[in-house]
Amino acid sequence: QVQFVESGGGLVQPGGSLRLSCAASGIIFRMYTMGWYRQAPGKQRELVAGITTGGITDYADSVKGRFIISRDNAKNTVYLRMNSLTPEDTAVYYCNKKGTPFDSWGQGTQVTVSS
Repeated sequence: QVQFVESGGGLVQPGGSLRLSCAASGIIFRMYTMGWYRQAPGKQRELVAGITTGGITDYADSVKGRFIISRDNAKNTVYLRMNSLTPEDTAVYYCNKKGTPFDSWGQGTQVTVSS
Protein backbone atom coordinates (compact mmCIF):
# COMPACT_ATOMS: atom_id res chain seq x y z
CA GLN A 1 0.00 0.00 0.00
CA VAL A 2 0.98 3.65 -0.30
CA GLN A 3 3.29 4.78 2.46
CA PHE A 4 5.13 8.00 3.19
CA VAL A 5 7.78 8.37 5.87
CA GLU A 6 8.79 11.93 6.69
CA SER A 7 11.88 12.85 8.69
CA GLY A 8 14.26 15.70 9.43
CA GLY A 9 12.15 17.98 11.56
CA GLY A 10 13.14 19.46 14.87
CA LEU A 11 13.50 22.59 16.96
CA VAL A 12 15.32 25.44 15.28
CA GLN A 13 15.86 29.10 16.07
CA PRO A 14 14.38 31.83 13.89
CA GLY A 15 16.57 32.34 10.86
CA GLY A 16 17.74 28.75 10.93
CA SER A 17 17.49 25.98 8.36
CA LEU A 18 16.28 22.41 8.14
CA ARG A 19 16.15 19.76 5.45
CA LEU A 20 13.18 17.44 5.42
CA SER A 21 13.05 14.08 3.65
CA CYS A 22 10.11 11.93 2.65
CA ALA A 23 10.53 8.35 1.46
CA ALA A 24 7.65 6.94 -0.56
CA SER A 25 6.73 3.32 -1.17
CA GLY A 26 3.85 1.48 -2.78
CA ILE A 27 3.70 3.87 -5.74
CA ILE A 28 5.60 4.38 -8.98
CA PHE A 29 7.15 7.50 -7.51
CA ARG A 30 8.64 8.89 -10.72
CA MET A 31 5.18 9.13 -12.29
CA TYR A 32 3.75 11.61 -9.79
CA THR A 33 3.96 15.31 -9.11
CA MET A 34 4.77 15.44 -5.43
CA GLY A 35 4.10 18.07 -2.81
CA TRP A 36 5.04 19.09 0.69
CA TYR A 37 2.16 20.09 2.92
CA ARG A 38 2.05 21.48 6.43
CA GLN A 39 -0.51 21.78 9.18
CA ALA A 40 -0.12 24.26 11.99
CA PRO A 41 -2.09 23.93 15.23
CA GLY A 42 -5.70 24.96 14.71
CA LYS A 43 -5.25 25.42 10.97
CA GLN A 44 -6.05 23.40 7.88
CA ARG A 45 -3.37 21.47 6.05
CA GLU A 46 -1.88 23.57 3.27
CA LEU A 47 0.33 22.88 0.27
CA VAL A 48 3.65 24.71 0.48
CA ALA A 49 5.66 23.31 -2.44
CA GLY A 50 5.31 21.03 -5.43
CA ILE A 51 7.61 19.36 -7.93
CA THR A 52 6.63 17.76 -11.20
CA THR A 53 8.02 14.55 -12.64
CA GLY A 54 10.33 16.70 -14.73
CA GLY A 55 11.57 18.77 -11.82
CA ILE A 56 9.50 21.93 -12.29
CA THR A 57 8.81 23.48 -8.91
CA ASP A 58 6.26 25.86 -7.46
CA TYR A 59 5.76 27.36 -4.03
CA ALA A 60 3.20 29.01 -1.84
CA ASP A 61 3.79 32.73 -1.54
CA SER A 62 4.53 32.35 2.16
CA VAL A 63 7.64 30.23 1.50
CA LYS A 64 8.76 31.41 -1.93
CA GLY A 65 12.43 32.33 -1.93
CA ARG A 66 13.07 30.48 1.34
CA PHE A 67 12.13 26.83 0.66
CA ILE A 68 13.49 24.55 -2.04
CA ILE A 69 11.81 21.30 -3.03
CA SER A 70 13.72 18.57 -4.84
CA ARG A 71 13.38 14.89 -5.61
CA ASP A 72 15.48 11.80 -6.22
CA ASN A 73 13.48 9.31 -8.26
CA ALA A 74 16.11 6.62 -7.78
CA LYS A 75 15.51 6.80 -4.04
CA ASN A 76 11.75 7.43 -4.19
CA THR A 77 12.40 10.45 -2.02
CA VAL A 78 11.33 14.08 -2.01
CA TYR A 79 13.16 16.75 -0.03
CA LEU A 80 12.35 20.18 1.35
CA ARG A 81 15.17 22.54 2.18
CA MET A 82 13.87 25.27 4.46
CA ASN A 83 15.88 28.44 5.04
CA SER A 84 15.26 31.65 6.99
CA LEU A 85 12.70 29.92 9.13
CA THR A 86 10.23 31.97 11.16
CA PRO A 87 7.85 31.01 13.97
CA GLU A 88 5.05 31.06 11.38
CA ASP A 89 6.66 28.01 9.77
CA THR A 90 5.98 25.94 12.88
CA ALA A 91 3.84 22.98 11.81
CA VAL A 92 3.78 19.29 11.10
CA TYR A 93 5.10 18.71 7.59
CA TYR A 94 3.86 15.94 5.30
CA CYS A 95 4.50 14.82 1.75
CA ASN A 96 1.96 13.38 -0.66
CA LYS A 97 0.91 13.58 -4.27
CA LYS A 98 0.18 17.16 -5.29
CA GLY A 99 -3.35 17.91 -6.44
CA THR A 100 -5.45 15.01 -5.24
CA PRO A 101 -3.42 13.43 -2.47
CA PHE A 102 -3.50 9.74 -1.78
CA ASP A 103 -5.78 8.83 1.13
CA SER A 104 -2.81 7.50 3.06
CA TRP A 105 -0.70 10.11 4.87
CA GLY A 106 2.48 9.61 6.82
CA GLN A 107 2.98 10.58 10.42
CA GLY A 108 4.59 13.84 9.40
CA THR A 109 7.62 15.52 10.90
CA GLN A 110 7.31 18.31 13.45
CA VAL A 111 9.09 21.58 12.75
CA THR A 112 9.20 24.06 15.61
CA VAL A 113 10.76 27.49 15.12
CA SER A 114 11.38 29.20 18.42
CA SER A 115 14.05 31.07 20.31
